[in-house]
Formats: sequence, C-alpha cells, structure tokens
Amino acid sequence: MPTALLTDRSVIRVSGEDARNWLNNLVTCDVAGLKPGAGRWGALLTPQGKIIVDFLVTQAADDAEGFLLDAPRALAADLVKRLTLYRLRAKITIEDLADSRAVIAAWDEAEAPAGTAFDDPRDAALGRRLIVPAGGAAATADASAYHARRIALGVPEGGKDFIYGDTFPHEADMDQLGGVDFKKGCYVGQEVVSRMQHRGSGGRTRIVPVVYEGGFSATEGVEIMAGEKIIGATGSNANGRGLAKLRLDRVEDALAAGVAITAGGLALRLEKPAWATFAFPGEARSS
Repeated sequence: MPTALLTDRSVIRVSGEDARNWLNNLVTCDVAGLKPGAGRWGALLTPQGKIIVDFLVTQAADDAEGFLLDAPRALAADLVKRLTLYRLRAKITIEDLADSRAVIAAWDEAEAPAGTAFDDPRDAALGRRLIVPAGGAAATADASAYHARRIALGVPEGGKDFIYGDTFPHEADMDQLGGVDFKKGCYVGQEVVSRMQHRGSGGRTRIVPVVYEGGFSATEGVEIMAGEKIIGATGSNANGRGLAKLRLDRVEDALAAGVAITAGGLALRLEKPAWATFAFPGEARSS
C-alpha cells in the first residue's frame, strides 16, 4: 500500500462530554452518528455560507468523547481560535496536536501503519486516512503521488483548488462528495446552503476535472478562457490533468458555439468524474 506523509495537514482534537453535539451543531457534516473507524468530510462556514476551512473528522479510537479533525496545517491555529469562540459554556476541550500527530494517506492493497484509521469519506478510491504519532510516520511514496491520484479522481482540496472565505460548499463539490448533510439540523451557514440546494442555484460554478490536450498543464490560478471570455481558473494539476473552478453555463455556451477553451494558451477539455450527479456540459449533445 503506497503511503504518503501529508506534511501540510495538522490534527485538532475536540473532546469532552459535550463534544459530539457541540461539533455537530457547528459543521456541515453529520458528527452525531460518527463512530470510531469512520470518517466524514465537513467544513466550518461563515454565516453567509462560505467555507472558512474544510477538514476530515473521525472519532478518536482511544477516546470515546473525542474527535480528531484532519485539517490544513496553515489554518489549524485559526481554526482552533474560531472553534474556541463558539465554545461558550460547552464542556469541551480544543487542542492543536500539530506537534504530536501526523497525517498519512494510504491507498491500494497492502499493510497500513498502525494508528487511528478510516476510509476517506470523499471517494473510496482515495483509500484510507491515518492519524499516527508524529515521528513514527514512515511513508513509501511522495505526497505528490497522493495528489496525482486525488486530481485524477476529481476531488478538490482547499487552498489549491478553491479559495477559503470565497467558496460555497456546492462550488467545492461538497454536496456531491458527502461534505454536507442536508438531513441534519442547523449549523453555521446552513440556511444559505440549504437554499442553494433546494433552489438548484448551487451548481452554476463548480470544480471539475480537466484534461490538457498536449499533456502540459497550466499552473494554479491561471484564468481559463472561452475565446476572449474568462470562464474560470485553474487549480492543482499533475500528469496532464488538473482541476478547475468553472462557470459551467459558460462552458456549455462555449461548447455549443464551438469556441476553444484554454488556460495559459493550452487547450483543455472537461472530463466528468464518476461521482458527479449534476448536469455536465456537453452531455445533451453527446447523448
């Protein structure tokens, strides 16, 4: 099993007798029914429904009252501060475990390191996520191999494929990849997200996989053009593939008009991911 040490990830523990309900009332995913060995993809949103930070969360195997958040290292300290602001009188403890825990991604069939482990909830093909003691986190592959797999599967990552503070969950495909539980009760930003879901207004802009025709890839943050019109921007890339945040209605118009879609002068085409259930540009003409 290839294993990659993800040094850009950190771990936050939320524990205490009120931890489960308190966390469930804050974030987009269902924490109330979470058990050890399972994981969820979730996010803390602004009241306006935009993603402050996203993370994977699991119940700590060694602490029935504790939950571990696998979050971007660059935002971990800010996430602790924001969670602390919501603590009020709740009986919880919030700890940054950056110095004592490490995050590993493991995929394909082989033995995985010991630790708190769970299947990646976004896509089974991403394999397993492990939270292990820092210093004992041996890896057999570079993190770039993990990201190449993630990109090929069309799974976006915050800070690479979308901008924190300026992206709705639907735009980051959280509605498609289990990052939002539409049946749970209220959480911060829930009203906006629910409205977008029920009005069908959440899918106009999305992050989707793209394939560069020449095998070369545009760097992150390059404007994607349909003729002379800006229709989106590139995200992470690997091996001639990438992710891109696009206005899908404008892509549809470009395809219908036969207008070339490019990024940094490189021709590209969209590729529908296996998990997508939304209407994909070009489907009506190809059916």
